[in-house]
Amino acid sequence: MKPIQEVETLAIEIAAAARTSFCTLFENGERYYYCTLYTTGEGHAPSISAWSWEALELESARQAEESDTPVSTMAELIKWSYADSPYCCFGDDNFDGVKQQFNERPFIADLEIDDWNRELDVRLKAMELAMKMLDDEGIFALNQMRESVCVLVEVIPPDENNTEIALRLNRAETPAMQAWLAEAAE
Repeated sequence: MKPIQEVETLAIEIAAAARTSFCTLFENGERYYYCTLYTTGEGHAPSISAWSWEALELESARQAEESDTPVSTMAELIKWSYADSPYCCFGDDNFDGVKQQFNERPFIADLEIDDWNRELDVRLKAMELAMKMLDDEGIFALNQMRESVCVLVEVIPPDENNTEIALRLNRAETPAMQAWLAEAAE
């Protein structure tokens, strides 16, 4: 299969899983500012995470109480953290087919560095295309204006590719993207 076909095939599967997860999540009516599809540097099958303003308010208060940190400081610390979100891995069972497809691909850890990078690139391009497909469908404007949401594909731990992908998925001049670039970009 050609690399473009590989990317498109994976993207369709990822988009289907992410669509189900995000649409189910968005049924809560909260106002979202951060929606991500993330993976590791080893290219594991992706998961979603998201933050809404409502979830940030509740979670920063909860974590601040546990740590004797001011709520405003805690909110700044966790605002863009996929892992601190109560919606991290939301709807992960929807990704079973994606996990199967990723497991059928070459095992990245066994690859030489050039092949590792090529395989990771295929996976990241598929994830980015999947998020673009969902964006084109209007998924990220269900509870808020699209311009108020950062739609991301992230490698964890963060690397510079995250910023490049973010700039392709979002208009740089939007307030949400300006905030992400100032507060979280690599």
